[in-house]
Amino acid sequence: MLRRSGLIGSLIGLLAFLLWAPTSAAASTTTAATAVRTAAAGECDVLAPGASAAAERAVAAACAQVAADVWYTWGGGHGPQPGATYGQVDPTDPASEHDPERLGFDCSGLVRHAYAEATGSDILNGVASAQYYTHRAAERFTAAQGLAPLLPGDLLAWGNSRQLHHIAIYLGAGKMVEAKQSGTKLMVSDVRLNGDYFGAVRVNTGPVSGHIFQTWGTGVWTKAQPSTKAARVYAFPQATTIRVECQKHAELVTSDGYTNDAWSYLPDYKAWVTNIYIQGPAWLDGVPTCTF
Repeated sequence: MLRRSGLIGSLIGLLAFLLWAPTSAAASTTTAATAVRTAAAGECDVLAPGASAAAERAVAAACAQVAADVWYTWGGGHGPQPGATYGQVDPTDPASEHDPERLGFDCSGLVRHAYAEATGSDILNGVASAQYYTHRAAERFTAAQGLAPLLPGDLLAWGNSRQLHHIAIYLGAGKMVEAKQSGTKLMVSDVRLNGDYFGAVRVNTGPVSGHIFQTWGTGVWTKAQPSTKAARVYAFPQATTIRVECQKHAELVTSDGYTNDAWSYLPDYKAWVTNIYIQGPAWLDGVPTCTF
C-alpha cells in the first residue's frame, strides 16, 4: 500500500511537471520578450536623476512623439497653438519637398510642444534662438562645460551667438531627443559635442524673476556695449519677451522717429539694447541704473 501510494504520487508529480513545464517556458519567453520591448521603449526616457517634475514631463511629452513615429517637418509645430502641424518646403534643403504633406515638428516646434504639455502653458513659443535665450532661463551652461552639469529636460543648442540653428532636449546619459532634419522621424541621438555645439539652458517653469518687458520691431540687434558701433550679438526677429537687469545713459540714438540715450542690459543675452525698441517709457519704470 505504501509502495502503491509512492508510485501514484510519482506519476502525479511527473504529470504535473509535464503540464507545468511548457507553460513555464512560455511564461519565461514572454517575460524576456516584454523585457526587450520595455528596454526598446525606454530608449527615449528620463535617463538620469535630478530633473524637476516639469522637466521630466517635458521629456515624456517629446518621447511620446518619438513613440508615435512622428516626422520631422520644416516649420512644424509653430501654429497658433503648440502641437504638430504640416510643414513647409525649406528652399535650402531638397529633402524637405514632402514636408508640406507631413504632420510633425521641426526642432524648436518639438521643444515648444514638450514644455507646453509639461506646464500647461505656451512658455517656449519661438525659434531655437528665442528658446535658448528665454527669459525663463534658470541656469546656462557653456559648450566648454560639456554634459557633466546637465539634467534631463535641459535644452541643448547649436550655432553661434548670431544664429542658433538647432535645439534639442537632453535625456541624460549622453542622449537627447530631437527633430533633426527633413526626411527623418523624431529620434533619440547621442549628444553631438563636436562642431558648433553652443551650450545649454535649464528652463525655469515657475514664476519668472526680474524686470520683464517686450521689444517691438523686427531685426533689432543687441550689442556687446551700449553703442551702435559695438559688435552685434543677436537680432530679435520679432517682438520678444526680455528680462532687463539694469539701464544706463550712454550713446544717443535716433531710430524710427525716436531719440533716446537710455540702454538696457539683458542678462540672458549678455548684451545691450537701446530702450527705443523696448515697449514702455524712455527710461523704464522700476529698473535700476547699471553700476558697470
